[in-house]
Amino acid sequence: MTSTAPTFGAALGDRTVPCGPDQPLLDAFLRAGVWMPNSCNQGTCGTCKLRVVRGDVDHRDSPADTLTAAERAAGLALACQARPRSDLTLALDGPAAAAGRTAHPLRDLVGTVVELADIARDTRRLRIALPEPLAFDAGQYVELTVPGSGVRRQYSLANTADVDKVLELHVRLVPGGAATAGWIFDSLGVDDEIEVTGPFGDFVLDDAEGPMVMIGGGTGLAPLVGLARTALARDPGREIHLYHGVRGAADLYDGDAMAELAARYSGFRFVPVLSHEPDPDHRSGLPTDAFVEDVPSARGWSGWLCGPPAMVDAGVKAFKRRRMAPRLIHRENFTPAC
Repeated sequence: MTSTAPTFGAALGDRTVPCGPDQPLLDAFLRAGVWMPNSCNQGTCGTCKLRVVRGDVDHRDSPADTLTAAERAAGLALACQARPRSDLTLALDGPAAAAGRTAHPLRDLVGTVVELADIARDTRRLRIALPEPLAFDAGQYVELTVPGSGVRRQYSLANTADVDKVLELHVRLVPGGAATAGWIFDSLGVDDEIEVTGPFGDFVLDDAEGPMVMIGGGTGLAPLVGLARTALARDPGREIHLYHGVRGAADLYDGDAMAELAARYSGFRFVPVLSHEPDPDHRSGLPTDAFVEDVPSARGWSGWLCGPPAMVDAGVKAFKRRRMAPRLIHRENFTPAC
């Protein structure tokens, strides 16, 4: 005689979704096409923090520095880590209270590698053909599963939403990394199959109008390309400044594609900035400083940051220094997946 694990109901606003006892709450809502705040999905950012109004959860691996003992006692939980132990009634506070709106459903697909190319120093472009379209918004990301290990790593999509059957990822080598050194830069080849889960993330365009500035560090450029192309398709006359910060010229890539974009859209400007290896053909220093030098006032602008945490923090300060409204600053702390 076999037994079936119970399925609990998790209610958020006017939506109730089924959730298994070993299924994270966030996973259950996203698979049902119900939006809930999410960013890192590893318990480190706190974006998906919610309130358990009724019922019990298992916090599993929720980090103590992201979800304190006092917060747990007050009924808070991380949706990406918590599993249900009963039927639940959940709530979100503040800006996250808009959760519950329709979202692109989270899906599991098996794709095929159609391109794997070195495009810069320790950087590869990975294109994965899917058996069917994956609905997503520009700026979101997917997870790849390393074969035979169960290890999952996150990579931002460089695509616009209309290019939905061949996903483009920019991957930076991390020495000793299970996914990069041990797979993508080692044994992975064209025609290999890859398990893909997505879409994830909230780093997507909003309804704001006016000029935009985007700053990407390393392969943090990837989601900004999709966002910039999407914004320009909606408003071809929009002013967009895209800064790409890297160590040296050997780390730059897609310059020709950015030049084509600038030739097509008069308001688009692409600015490579080298931080450690000066080159007479490019600006030197930090991309955040270059922005401050170029833009005397960003009042009415929106800002987009994707890169290492230190760069993102510097970008927030730079944007505020130029009078950008905090509500118009969007950030994606980018820790290179390994």
